[in-house]
Amino acid sequence: MQKLGIDFYRQSAIELAPALLGTILVRRHEGRLFRARITETEAYVGSHDLACHASKGRTGRTEIMFAAGGCAYVYLIYGVHHMLNFVCSVADDPQAVLIRGAIPLDDWKVDLTGPGKLARHFQLTREHNGLKLTGSALYVEADANYQPHIVRTKRIGIDYAQEWKDELLRFIDNHHVKE
Repeated sequence: MQKLGIDFYRQSAIELAPALLGTILVRRHEGRLFRARITETEAYVGSHDLACHASKGRTGRTEIMFAAGGCAYVYLIYGVHHMLNFVCSVADDPQAVLIRGAIPLDDWKVDLTGPGKLARHFQLTREHNGLKLTGSALYVEADANYQPHIVRTKRIGIDYAQEWKDELLRFIDNHHVKE
């Protein structure tokens, strides 16, 4: 496995979201190593995307989205669930990819179906907002031996986003879709 470098995150969200499928999300926390294969992502493609938090402009919450790609954007939704996103593209082009689901590896027995469960089990909170994705605490590894079967669908839970609610910006590795 090879840790992905900063250039990997400097691509657009629409390129990064499918490229993340099949990669391995790695988290080092309190002396333990947690790993999971990413199976579901959603692209948020900039301030013109009405589902993207950056569509409301620069705020304390969204400031990290305006950074150059390669860091985590972690926010709290409904006052309950943290969500892990990867900031991508270049500085001042606020794009991000939501990590929606993964399959745990190494006999780790947790349910990572859904972004809230994923962040909870990886023990990620707003405290990790801005964390570099090229460090040792949170990173992604390429798995050259795995080829995902990618399906595109509409994003979930964004009915407010007008015409953007119908864009096919959710990416799923259908190796792991349950019938």
